[in-house]
Amino acid sequence: MSIAFIWVNSPAVGTYDFIHHTPFSIQLGEVGLSKPLVDWINEGLMVFFFFAVGLEIKREVLVGDLASPRRIALPAIGALGGMLAPAAIYLMFNAGNPDTEHGWAVPVATDIVLALAVLSVLGARVPASLKVFLMALAVFDDFGTLAVIALFYTEGVSLVSLTMAGFGLAVLIGFNRMRISNMTPYVLIGIFVWVAVLESGVHATIAGVLVAWTIPLTINGRPVLAVIEAGMKPWVAYGVVPIFAFFNSGIHLAGITPSSLLGPASLGAGLGLFLGKPLGVFGAASLAVWSGLGKRPFGVSWLHLLGASFLAGVGFTISLFVAALAFDSPTALQGVTLSVIIGSTLSAVTGLGLLAAARQRLQPLRPDETFAR
Repeated sequence: MSIAFIWVNSPAVGTYDFIHHTPFSIQLGEVGLSKPLVDWINEGLMVFFFFAVGLEIKREVLVGDLASPRRIALPAIGALGGMLAPAAIYLMFNAGNPDTEHGWAVPVATDIVLALAVLSVLGARVPASLKVFLMALAVFDDFGTLAVIALFYTEGVSLVSLTMAGFGLAVLIGFNRMRISNMTPYVLIGIFVWVAVLESGVHATIAGVLVAWTIPLTINGRPVLAVIEAGMKPWVAYGVVPIFAFFNSGIHLAGITPSSLLGPASLGAGLGLFLGKPLGVFGAASLAVWSGLGKRPFGVSWLHLLGASFLAGVGFTISLFVAALAFDSPTALQGVTLSVIIGSTLSAVTGLGLLAAARQRLQPLRPDETFAR
């Protein structure tokens, strides 16, 4: 991110813009795709990010911390509040404004990779159950954000292309049912599904999640999905995310003015992350506990929960991704991008401060006590 920021605000800015918008084509006979490099990053490379998210969601739902209704209530309700409150704060500034209203989803997402990275700074000084809560919260958050992208940031849907994508997914499900362990057929048909979704008008990254859900959990007792997920994590964390950040966080300071940074879209995005996320997550989770629908994780104090709620406001990667979908104006996009970075940074610092203040002697957890005694 810092490299892109320095590059864009240096005399070499022309080379950054050249790389950013360089057209890149893939041709097979008379059929081909041609897009600027930044679009290949956002619609192609980010598919791997969402594929990894899809693998994680499937594993957590089938055998992880979301496999038990007793464990999923609190993070599910917290995630819902953590999406509604930021959207409401954004719309407080932008409702009725046709130029900015459609950016309401920018502050609803949590960047789980960065949030957990921030949480890891405190190491064993925070309860393990808090990390599980934050992870589960982010899984629901990711699922909700993907639904938002599919429903509200899709234009001109092609039923023919969607039908082709559906056919490809049916083939992948067939591979799953036949317990095919060779991943090559999954890769080939997965590419077909991605192209079909790309041509359908639905954002192509949705294909990553759909294909992930067709990967077998196990084959003959061998943990196929977990192995793929573990293998992808370093590539996504150290490859896909930094490249995406490089191509989407180059902010021209020359184009930023106080009015753009304090404009309704920028304020809505920044305050939605920094205030809306903790307000929504902590408020909804508190109501869930007091109503009996959910249980506070064992060993986690209310201050721990508040700190984790602020960490949910670290929305860097997916917030920038949604911003790129929502805003066509470079000036508006730059202002919102800077606000997302500021809001995410403030959320991380505040969350760390609260968790450091809440640190306490940890109590040992029994295997069944992650979310409730």
